Amino acid sequence: MIEGELVALGPLRRDLIPLYQRWIDDLSTLRTLDLPPLPITLEQEQRWYEGAGATDDHTPFTIYERATWAPIGTTDLRGINHRRGTAEFGIMIGEPSARGKGYGTETARLMLDYAFTVLGLRNVTLRTAEFNFAGRRAYEKAGYREFGRRRQCRPMGGHLWDDVYMDCLASDFSSPVLSRILIADEPR
Repeated sequence: MIEGELVALGPLRRDLIPLYQRWIDDLSTLRTLDLPPLPITLEQEQRWYEGAGATDDHTPFTIYERATWAPIGTTDLRGINHRRGTAEFGIMIGEPSARGKGYGTETARLMLDYAFTVLGLRNVTLRTAEFNFAGRRAYEKAGYREFGRRRQCRPMGGHLWDDVYMDCLASDFSSPVLSRILIADEPR
């Protein structure tokens, strides 16, 4: 577990597959993800779970609200390239009641801390929708900066929106949690 003030990050759990499915089948959740708006069956979600295990290039977590220890979403680093020091960040706050409370900002910050402090990466990117104003604000608070756009490539609500590309460099980031844990022993 990686614990912040508001959230904690832990492994994906088999017993939460029905909850993960409920989240991904909610159009208010799905609207900001780059997935087709199609219903997902329990069997499809089980296959996703089986393929989503931590590997050298993918590290998924369940997000927990620390006050209640209730699961509220998922997050991951994917496309991890240790040689280049890069990865892509993803997040889904699945519980509608958990949105707008700072959980996404802290999750993004904790994942950057994990990427830079634990994995030794140097650059983490993300891609989000132009209309995802709350997400973009959370990412900026966590340390991400916009570096480009793919114009009018995301249809939503009868309009075409840009994809916004953001990144954070290790050199621009201060570890909020893990640098206090991952320290060298004092000589005796």
